[in-house]
Amino acid sequence: MRYSSSAHTRFYHRYHVVWATKYRYKVLQGAMRERIREIIIQTCAELGVHIVKGVLARDHIHMFLSIPPKLSLSDVMQRIKGRSSRRIQMEFPDLRKRYWGRRFWARGYFSTTSGNVTDDVIKQYLELHSSK
Repeated sequence: MRYSSSAHTRFYHRYHVVWATKYRYKVLQGAMRERIREIIIQTCAELGVHIVKGVLARDHIHMFLSIPPKLSLSDVMQRIKGRSSRRIQMEFPDLRKRYWGRRFWARGYFSTTSGNVTDDVIKQYLELHSSK
């Protein structure tokens, strides 16, 4: 495990996030797929978010992200989904007419954290420190 660092912080924050297209339409293919990939990579770079791994399916996206502690996961996801939705709809105008209206992505997202320390290990550590 390798820690990241900022000016006053060392951290290891990893999030697995998944989100889908509205109505799970299978439209993430061809030129649109490549453009979404570019937009997400650019947005993450601007935010200082490291993409550990990412996979684009035809109707959803899985990403494993390292997010600095100064950013909340919800802010990162809002920026990624909002920016990519807006740009895709501007660059592929026929998409709006055929499918969605104003939204490209479904509401919400799934997330879970990753780490090698379990809840039991943390509780045991705290109990050892509370007895001192």
